Amino acid sequence: MKLIHSPASPFVRKVRATAAQLGIANDITLMPVKTTALDTAPEVRAANPSGKIPALITDDGKAIFDSRVICRYLNDRAGGSLYPDARIWDVLTMEAAADEIMVAGVVISYEMRLRPAEVQYAPWMDAQWSKIIHTTQAFNSNWRDHLSGPVDAAQIALGCALGYLDFRHGARNWRAGCDNLVAWYEDFALADFMASTAPTD
Repeated sequence: MKLIHSPASPFVRKVRATAAQLGIANDITLMPVKTTALDTAPEVRAANPSGKIPALITDDGKAIFDSRVICRYLNDRAGGSLYPDARIWDVLTMEAAADEIMVAGVVISYEMRLRPAEVQYAPWMDAQWSKIIHTTQAFNSNWRDHLSGPVDAAQIALGCALGYLDFRHGARNWRAGCDNLVAWYEDFALADFMASTAPTD
């Protein structure tokens, strides 16, 4: 399998961390690309018409995207338990919530990195950060019991989302008022599958 990726993407990290947790990271060849929302790499566009990463090229040459689909595929391929039937709707809902943290974080990054300073729109970025804060507070207050359970896809997605906030938006301090989530994340981030996939520019 081949993974079209950029090492800074939290969605890419989610796929890589999933593969590492499942013990199949060595089955995947990384294909790094330089791509942005304003200048999509042709190999990305060929794999995913929307131009987004990651995209996984399977052994039979088919392209799979987005990250949630790829993670389900890898879990099934490896016979994993990251999407347990008994908790599937909770896992999928929390994975989606974690992905929304990533989306909002990436949107802020695009505003700051791709738009000239004179046309950056602070209220838009603040609105995205509000989405992040409301979601992290929900994890902190409402989903604590789930986070203490066996590792699953939702936990991996959340760990990668929070790691991206530290990586790109540390000064905004998502940790404020989220002591339970902070304690969970600081322990979770030490796991091999997380430490080995930390984002880089």
